[in-house]
Amino acid sequence: MKPYRNLKRWVSLAITAAVFGLVLMATVSTGVAPDGAERALAQQAQAALRAWAQFGGTVHRNMVNTMEKNMPVEWDVATKKNIKWVAALGTRAYGGPTIAGGKIFVGTNNGNPRNPKVKGDKGIVMCFRESDGQFLWQAIHDKLPSGQVNDWPNEGICSAPTIEGNRVYYTSNRCEIVCVDTEGFHDGKNDGAQDEKYRDKTDADIIWRYDMMKELNVFPHNLAVCSPLIVGDLIFEVTANGVDEGHINIPSPAAPSFIAVTKQSGKLVWQDNSPSINLLKAKTNVGDQESFFKRLVDQGLLLMHGQWSNPCYAVVRGKGQVIFPGGDGWLRAFEPETGKLLWKFDCNPKDSKYALGGQGTRNDFIATPVVHDNKLYIGVGQDPEHFEGVGHFWCIDLIKATEKGATNKDHDVSPVNDIFDAKHPANKDSALVWHYGGPADPNSGRDYVFGRTMSTCAVHDGLVWVAELAGYLHCLDAATGQVYWVQDLKSAVWGSPYWVDNKIYLGTEDGDVWIFAHGKEKKQLAKIEMPHQVKSTPIAVNGVLYVMTEHDLYAIVNK
Repeated sequence: MKPYRNLKRWVSLAITAAVFGLVLMATVSTGVAPDGAERALAQQAQAALRAWAQFGGTVHRNMVNTMEKNMPVEWDVATKKNIKWVAALGTRAYGGPTIAGGKIFVGTNNGNPRNPKVKGDKGIVMCFRESDGQFLWQAIHDKLPSGQVNDWPNEGICSAPTIEGNRVYYTSNRCEIVCVDTEGFHDGKNDGAQDEKYRDKTDADIIWRYDMMKELNVFPHNLAVCSPLIVGDLIFEVTANGVDEGHINIPSPAAPSFIAVTKQSGKLVWQDNSPSINLLKAKTNVGDQESFFKRLVDQGLLLMHGQWSNPCYAVVRGKGQVIFPGGDGWLRAFEPETGKLLWKFDCNPKDSKYALGGQGTRNDFIATPVVHDNKLYIGVGQDPEHFEGVGHFWCIDLIKATEKGATNKDHDVSPVNDIFDAKHPANKDSALVWHYGGPADPNSGRDYVFGRTMSTCAVHDGLVWVAELAGYLHCLDAATGQVYWVQDLKSAVWGSPYWVDNKIYLGTEDGDVWIFAHGKEKKQLAKIEMPHQVKSTPIAVNGVLYVMTEHDLYAIVNK
């Protein structure tokens, strides 16, 4: 038997070497070689090959999975065709799923209580066994006493948990960054914090919490939802600081919008309040305060509403940078260790105006920025309760942004005077690559080319897919922004297109999962009806496609 054992050993070593080589090539080609965190990111990339451990899979946040094959294009919930298992959730489910180490984590609410002793509206993170969907434990978070202005009813936890080793990190409905043990109290140990309110075997074992309201005076508008970004020893977070229930006043302009804390203990490292700092700089006697606030907002000098996006990470010319989408409609890149501003980019036309509802033309971000091939891709949008409206999708050159950000006034690398042609002489110091959106030809049948979006895009093989809230999926050229095709899905889209196995999967508010073939020509492979709305993003891990509706998580395979 020894020869066979040796053969297995050499095969294992060969596979390991091949995987390492793939990770190394990916690091070189995408620039993931951060200064102080190179080893940690390489380990994260290797683990991510057969996991989906954070929102977007990696620190680049690109909704693309190049590892999984043989993904299903047909299944039936009623007959259970190709359904491996189903796990019941609450009555809302937006957070995740994320998967690593044989466990699945989902953010939901307490609409379908796992513990009959725990009643009422709560924020919940559930943990399931990957192999069979067995419920293992849950983290329970009480609602904030301040009510819906800070913690909207029945939405649960909207943060997609980030998994690293035996720790899980997420943002609670109480505006806390929370670190929990992957084992919960199943292992019979209480690690870290000793003050957990819920301590049954099926409850979470909390390691630490960082309360952003208590420690930083953050005023989250409606809900804190950030999916934490981990690079090396630091966690990066959008705090959700925003306006009050009147939708004009910002109660805490000195509170940060972006922070970095240590992943070991949650200790604050740096903070930045750029989206609200101009209120602190303004003179105290401003006359009509509402008009003054509106002028600042319309000039892109003040956050508009809430802040519900996520940061991403890039490495440009060997230097790491963390990129935050702000509630004022600006992207900002910072030095990860210090919070030093590197560059900023205005994602709204200068003549745009903010207004509640569908009439306004100025937007902030729900989508997460995506890094691919030294470029950044992101679309603007608003709270879906503010309806549909005109939107913009941007491609930004990260190399030029970094170079020009070091010399341009205020580190600003935005296009000049709403000239969205990157080759125009006026944009010689802008990092714009291309822009897609704005008003449409009156004969097109639509008011605008591209609408507000909540979707994070998928970029692969020279193509980019992005969906609108209004229910249109766009396929564009990643290098030029040329449109190849658009599909009307006939329903609102809250989740993101997901590329895997040369297919694009996308769920809708009507409960349909659309499947398209990769390519410049539109080819619909299937449209499959689910029992409830799909407001999350389908993902694939270890040969299984996961589709999360607002009520259930489905594991789907080709049998």
